[in-house]
Amino acid sequence: QVQLVESGGGLVQAGGSLRLSCVASRNMFNINAMGWYRQAPGKQRELVATATSGGSTNYVDSVKGRFTISRDNAKNTAYLQMNSLKPEDTAVYYCGADFLGRRYWGQGTQVTVSS
Repeated sequence: QVQLVESGGGLVQAGGSLRLSCVASRNMFNINAMGWYRQAPGKQRELVATATSGGSTNYVDSVKGRFTISRDNAKNTAYLQMNSLKPEDTAVYYCGADFLGRRYWGQGTQVTVSS
């Protein structure tokens, strides 16, 4: 099993920045993919960005050039640096970890971008 704890959400004005953190309960060297997902009110959860253990990253088109995912395996932590935030980025952001064929989720952290 993997427990995930997110932090770093909050209220920010449009154009601002936030950095989300996700701490995993086990060694991340064994976790194939770490991802950030988000769910806005009335919408389905969507993939924002993923980072594999091999170093590959992937982003949804709407955040390319603004968000950066990274993982520090030594600290068992994944990050999502979010710059140039827009009101449409407002959502609950979830960390997800793919481990031994299952996806584990954190509890989520709220990001609110005001105009």
